[in-house]
Amino acid sequence: MKRYLDRLRPLFAKGGRYEQYYPVFEMVDGFFYSSSETTHHAPHVRDGIDLKRLMVYVVVALIPCILWSWFNTGYQANLALAKMGMAKAGWRYDLLAALHIGFDAGSILANTVHGFLYFLPIYLTTLIVGGIWETVFSTVRQKEINEGFLVTSMLFTLTLPPDMPLWMVAIGISFGVVLGKEIFGGTGKNFLNPALTARAFLFFAYPAEISGDRVWVAVDGYSGATALSLGKVGGVDEIVRGGTTWWNAFIGLMPGSMGETSTLACLLGAVFLIYTGVGSWPCCSLSAG
Repeated sequence: MKRYLDRLRPLFAKGGRYEQYYPVFEMVDGFFYSSSETTHHAPHVRDGIDLKRLMVYVVVALIPCILWSWFNTGYQANLALAKMGMAKAGWRYDLLAALHIGFDAGSILANTVHGFLYFLPIYLTTLIVGGIWETVFSTVRQKEINEGFLVTSMLFTLTLPPDMPLWMVAIGISFGVVLGKEIFGGTGKNFLNPALTARAFLFFAYPAEISGDRVWVAVDGYSGATALSLGKVGGVDEIVRGGTTWWNAFIGLMPGSMGETSTLACLLGAVFLIYTGVGSWPCCSLSAG
């Protein structure tokens, strides 16, 4: 495959037939192989890490949150279905029934697959729409498409409720990428995190879909008080009476944004980043984009 890409490179290089699409070619080539370009003049810095490897580390750090988002999203949905005795309708339910996986909240497989079926459409929408914007701006500017958007797409997805309408997801990531990043010149020049910018935009533009008591469990018609709303009424004691213990809050067995309920999963990712030197202690900061 490397030889095939090398044969295509002259077509996309300067003066080639498809010169204007060089950023797209470079993105595909860079996804599979490291860059062969080296510096020719001083100063030289020898380091074992580059931007691609940095972003790979961040993706690895997000794996605990991603896996937990699948499990907990499905767990909360299956729990609500069992509690309310609601009818199961829709393509997700049809697929789970066809695979004979079921909706048992006590089954790790049933919870994980059910949650994955909510995570995947949101992530693909984010990746496709945001990727189009990245490609458009990189092509116009004739700059490489940066790997940072892979991290942005994951972070944005993890901050959303599981049943967020996909058209809102598309609008949100468009706002985050264009106005939170590209308008300032792209990677390295933006002072806003595009994932959090997109999330903030959705919060103010569509508050009913991203706040309140009914949006955190992926079952239509189900509404349950969140820990924060219970705490507002009666403090910590009311939260515990509502079924959310300190242990559940730490593990993440509670409704919420898909990737933000588990303190443990977040800590595992943070420890990995600190161990690899990507993050720092005591102030662990990283701006992906």
